[in-house]
Amino acid sequence: MLHLISLFGGMLLPTSTTTSQQTKATDKSREVLIAAFWSFSANQSLLNDSERLSQIREGCSAHLFRSIRMTFDLQERSVEALFSMPISTLRRCAREQKRLNAVASERLDRIAAVCQHAEQIFESRETAAQWMSKPNKALGGSTPILHCVTEIGGKQVRRVLCALEWGGAA
Repeated sequence: MLHLISLFGGMLLPTSTTTSQQTKATDKSREVLIAAFWSFSANQSLLNDSERLSQIREGCSAHLFRSIRMTFDLQERSVEALFSMPISTLRRCAREQKRLNAVASERLDRIAAVCQHAEQIFESRETAAQWMSKPNKALGGSTPILHCVTEIGGKQVRRVLCALEWGGAA
């Protein structure tokens, strides 16, 4: 089946149903990955510290790296910095159904907790993800998501969120 799309000056160009279906499938896949991150994040908030620590030690699913990448629209080098692993290793771990190591899992846990806080403040997952992805002057121009690589950085992001929540300067 052939569809027509309008471009500049009312000119019509053919486009195939396959292209349209691929775009829909890609959009659906993106939505699924983003939903997987927010589901993980919401579930983390339900765990007590002992359960979270146990999950960190066991390792989180390597598939979550794709969810993080989609949710925050990260480049490969940012994902590598966030997880302290080459993207090829992350892909292989996901393909082989392996778990992330404790360091990467702890970062993922930290990001999930900070994102839950951001979601509460902004009252929107999409707005929280956008805020986490944009450079922030209060963080020295770093993006909040990448600032969460360390516990100290995560605390700084929480402090900025608290300032926003209470109407103070960040």
